[in-house]
Amino acid sequence: MKTNILVFFLLCFSLNTFAQEEIPVQKYTAHNKGKFFVMWGGNRESYSKSDVTFTGKDYKFRVEDMSAHDKPKGWHVDYINPANMTIPQTNLRLGYFFSDHYSVTIGVDHMKYVMAQNQTAKVNGYINLPANDLAAALYNGDYVNRPVDMSLNGAIEGGYDMGVTNPNGPAFLMYEHTDGLNYINTEVSRFDDISKLFSLPNIDKVQINLTEGLGAGILYPKTNTTLLGKERHDDFHVSGYGISAKAGLNITFFKHFYLQGELKGGYIDMHDIKTTVSNDDKASQHFYYFQRIIAVGGIFRI
Repeated sequence: MKTNILVFFLLCFSLNTFAQEEIPVQKYTAHNKGKFFVMWGGNRESYSKSDVTFTGKDYKFRVEDMSAHDKPKGWHVDYINPANMTIPQTNLRLGYFFSDHYSVTIGVDHMKYVMAQNQTAKVNGYINLPANDLAAALYNGDYVNRPVDMSLNGAIEGGYDMGVTNPNGPAFLMYEHTDGLNYINTEVSRFDDISKLFSLPNIDKVQINLTEGLGAGILYPKTNTTLLGKERHDDFHVSGYGISAKAGLNITFFKHFYLQGELKGGYIDMHDIKTTVSNDDKASQHFYYFQRIIAVGGIFRI
């Protein structure tokens, strides 16, 4: 009888030990559902050429195939200086995982868009400013595929019908969204752990994720425009909408900190851009963009 009891206890102990060995240790990074995250970083952009239409009380013309570029800050302390964080091109994003693989976020892509000044673009339309306007003598007239040198004040390639050019006159056009081209958007993204492809032994120390997402939102730029010598509009304004798609690589360290690189492309349509202090004056344009992002972030449960 004593032998049977001893065998029974030994058997129970062995089964319990075996069961404990079979249960794997649950990694914190194995599941994302219920986690929050925040991301901050910088970006560079490329833009497609764009037709930009300018409309006002005394004019309506279109600049064909306008070229533009971003305005990079480079590696600079302003990215982490609270007083100057809006000066460089930045990205801020707050998100929540509603499942292990999917997250929803809100964020701001603070981009900058600058019309290239060293370009000659064709202009179509008309300008009929009042005679007492300083720009009237320089720019009044009908424009039919007329080439305009954007780098000069009061000068048009080939001259006017009256031969009027004046390098010291008011600029025909300077145009930029530098404070900035603010894309306020929401995204839905997917995350997939690909650490096994790199044979990482412990994903709670280093984990590699692949991420893709789609987004949509509004454009809220502060446009800096010098147009025919008029006083510029100097305030933020909802000007249109945008849609975007992205793909990126996320490297998470010690469960809670990560470095993320993204390639992001999209379409922007701004149909109500404020250009001067007059409510009669506005511009419209649409274009494609390609954005490169490097960001740091944190992920946690509350």
